[in-house]
Amino acid sequence: MPDPEPLLINLARCVIEVLAGARELDQLARWVSDDVYRHLLKRVVLSARARAVKGQRAQRPAITIGRVTISEPRDGVIEAVVIVHSKVRVRAVAIRLEGLDKRWRASAINVL
Repeated sequence: MPDPEPLLINLARCVIEVLAGARELDQLARWVSDDVYRHLLKRVVLSARARAVKGQRAQRPAITIGRVTISEPRDGVIEAVVIVHSKVRVRAVAIRLEGLDKRWRASAINVL
């Protein structure tokens, strides 16, 4: 299996951008399970509603990636936390990757 860290960093960045409305969720479909896709879709709808109520428009957030903590509870499974810094706050993105056909696929993503 390939090194998971670059994928973890890219997934965390992309998820934050999707929730901010700056990226389409479909761009992540290849890297996430169906359950994760549906979960993120619900979050995208809620985020879009919140922006509409506040009269804000979608824009790409200025973020930097902090520490990436990776553990491997069993073969073919990676659990990680990626710290994402923005001007307003620091968030943690928890990601579980599972090996499938010699590549990683996210089976859980939660933004805290």
